[in-house]
Amino acid sequence: MEKFTKLTGVAAPMPIVNVDTDMIIPKDYLKTIKRTGLGTGLFAEMRYKDDGSENPDFVLNKPAYRKAQILVAGDNFGCGSSREHAPWALLDFGIRCVISTSFADIFYNNCFKNGVLPITVSPEDLSFADIFYNNCFKNGVLPITVSPEDLEKLMDDASRGSNATLSVDLEAKEIRGPDGGVVTFDLDDFKRHCLLNGLDDIGLTMEKAGAIASFEKKNAELRPWA
Repeated sequence: MEKFTKLTGVAAPMPIVNVDTDMIIPKDYLKTIKRTGLGTGLFAEMRYKDDGSENPDFVLNKPAYRKAQILVAGDNFGCGSSREHAPWALLDFGIRCVISTSFADIFYNNCFKNGVLPITVSPEDLSFADIFYNNCFKNGVLPITVSPEDLEKLMDDASRGSNATLSVDLEAKEIRGPDGGVVTFDLDDFKRHCLLNGLDDIGLTMEKAGAIASFEKKNAELRPWA
């Protein structure tokens, strides 16, 4: 999994509340277990018309946001059913950070495990949709939770089109806007460690490879019949 330390990129504003995982990646795209190729299905029902052509009014179809790496979303982002394809689709499109006032836990954790950063700011004001929130951490997508006031400011920043550049610093736990304004956020130390070092579940296990090999050798000597 790719490490996440600092990210400076275009932020796309998506002030829609209760965006569930089926809206993020519709069920028609869940037949694959590959993590690549899902970017075309991201927000498909909003992004495309019935005839398959692009909806020019959808934010990610606008020229200024086609290469957005940060999504500033409405409240309760990632609610609904558990599907790891949601952070996979975000990551395949190019989005590595999601900022909102609340996420769902499973999505949130899945993001971290797949290299997408979910950030929590002012946790007393937030209630992320649990499933989506956890899935983000598992998939390397960073979901960031901010207060409603901070979200409004960041949404305004993101509305500047190609000039809507935000800088997310995971080491400093800060978000910097185009005017130099700073929003700080808190994050679980373990999840932060995993993203900073690019560690998914397999990577965490491999950190203990030496201890595992030592145990297996000793166990074989003590219990050769096993």
